[in-house]
Amino acid sequence: MEESKPSILSVILAYLVVYIVWGSTFFFIEEALRSFSPFVLGSIRFLIAGPLLMGYCALKGYKLFNKEDVKQAIFVGFLLLFVDMACIIWSEQYISSGIVSILSAATAIWFVLLDKPKWKENFSSIPTLLGLFFGFAGVIMLFAEQIFANTVAEETKSQNITAMGVLVMGTIGWTIGSLWSKYSQKGKTTNKKKALNVMVKTAWQMLTAGVAFTLVALFNGEYSRFDYKAVHLADWGALLYLVTMGSILAFSSYIWLLQVRPATEVSTYAYVNPIVALLLVHFFTDHEVTILQIMGLCVVLVSVLLMNWNLYKDSRTIRAIRYRKKLKRLKHMAPKSSVPRIVEVAEFQRKELSKAEKKKLKEKEKQQSQE
Repeated sequence: MEESKPSILSVILAYLVVYIVWGSTFFFIEEALRSFSPFVLGSIRFLIAGPLLMGYCALKGYKLFNKEDVKQAIFVGFLLLFVDMACIIWSEQYISSGIVSILSAATAIWFVLLDKPKWKENFSSIPTLLGLFFGFAGVIMLFAEQIFANTVAEETKSQNITAMGVLVMGTIGWTIGSLWSKYSQKGKTTNKKKALNVMVKTAWQMLTAGVAFTLVALFNGEYSRFDYKAVHLADWGALLYLVTMGSILAFSSYIWLLQVRPATEVSTYAYVNPIVALLLVHFFTDHEVTILQIMGLCVVLVSVLLMNWNLYKDSRTIRAIRYRKKLKRLKHMAPKSSVPRIVEVAEFQRKELSKAEKKKLKEKEKQQSQE
């Protein structure tokens, strides 16, 4: 029995959640930091989100434990959701959430530099090399703005540069965790019946991050200084938003989109998130969004596009556009009497090819989402 195709409205709503909600989490972290210290914020967020997601998975009937998968989830969760997120939260004490979102978008640089099995492919591609150049240029622009700012005190300037450096280290941690997760599964013969669903793995990752944040908050004294009565109602709201919308809804929408849409299309959230973050900073905070920051954002987004160019040029959407252009030229070249036959044959071939490609892509994306 063939699965029902998701409605266009469902897909649009899921994209809006991934685009807007994930982009807004940078802003809401900055808001929550008015009342919460960095590690207490991460602790509460993930200790609530992890069990909630695990409970949802239990209700869905997913298998919750597999020793091998849980070990991997703990390691990946430590790097992705603790190291990277700790760097993001800590950095937002000193720099605007807009700058944080731009530097986070530049993570693609480290994927190119640290993905050793793909070095030959990456460093022989002109678009990828150009992307690397633009990526570093965008990051340097943001650092240069802080270094040469005349209106900022030296101590503040030093704090800002340190925060940006810490954030870059966090993005490297995210990259290492992602690459380890990707390659650790290769060569292993995994029993699909025993393998955990990707949402269960993420719940374990959130729990790992929650425990790590809690341990640090206990040892560095943040919890001993934390007074829940002093937390503003708006900041409780920001925390609730991060738990429900940022960690649960946005992630679920992202996983669902990977199952029903091409992965290259879903990855476009990386271009929208920093724009959303920068707009929220401009309209709802006291931080100034400078021309240099906007230029840095544009340069970084161009770099991300170039570094992913080889993926995009072979995507189903681009192939369909090329096909239509080719068919249009063919129709103009052929005699009028033969045009209907050309269209008929071409449409038949396209439908058959599309069916085969859809089946192949669905199987591939399903496999990727389970890894």
